[in-house]
Amino acid sequence: MTALLRYQADLLLRSQRWLPPVILYAAFLAVGVQSGQPVLDSLGYTAAALLPVAAWLVRICVTGEPPAARACVAAARGPARAHLACLLTALLAAVLLGVAAVVVVTLVSDPASTGHRVRVPPARALAAGLPAALVCALLGTAVGALTGPPVLRSTGRAVPAMLLGALLAVVASGSPARAAVSGLVGGSHSGRAPVPLLPLAGAALLTAAACAAAARLTGRRSP
Repeated sequence: MTALLRYQADLLLRSQRWLPPVILYAAFLAVGVQSGQPVLDSLGYTAAALLPVAAWLVRICVTGEPPAARACVAAARGPARAHLACLLTALLAAVLLGVAAVVVVTLVSDPASTGHRVRVPPARALAAGLPAALVCALLGTAVGALTGPPVLRSTGRAVPAMLLGALLAVVASGSPARAAVSGLVGGSHSGRAPVPLLPLAGAALLTAAACAAAARLTGRRSP
């Protein structure tokens, strides 16, 4: 699996298809996060915006390989493992992007609650913001896995489904992403920085199930 991950990561970097989602994410943060804003509010925005970016990265990874190369990799390592490597590569890319964003946002934001009444130490904000970003990266990966090939092969269906799925993952009641983001925003009012351990566990289980289902389907549909 390590060799597959290296191959997929090199393919992603060389393709430069990661530039549009990364630039869009940076633009969202530049518009929505301003220096001096309460840190937990800014981290909530940062985590929520990462979810559709993670889904987009998944689509890039699962559709970026030439058919002939994909067939060779599938024949050598198995179609399910090859597809799982694509999903894991996208997840790792989203996590790295989220970690960098959380660190930068924490540094430029005001370490205080909403209204600047209670001080929120940056270390505590990081401890809450990083798991929240991980929750959104995981769920974005799950959305991408369930709305891309081989689950949905048609681009005309896959892209709208991905966008709708990303939106629902952020706003739907019971979503781990909504719980993690709401925890940050709600914590900003009281000055507490809750660590979203339960949403993180739920996101990990959902993503593992989605990736396993997509990989298994890939194996069944491959010749």
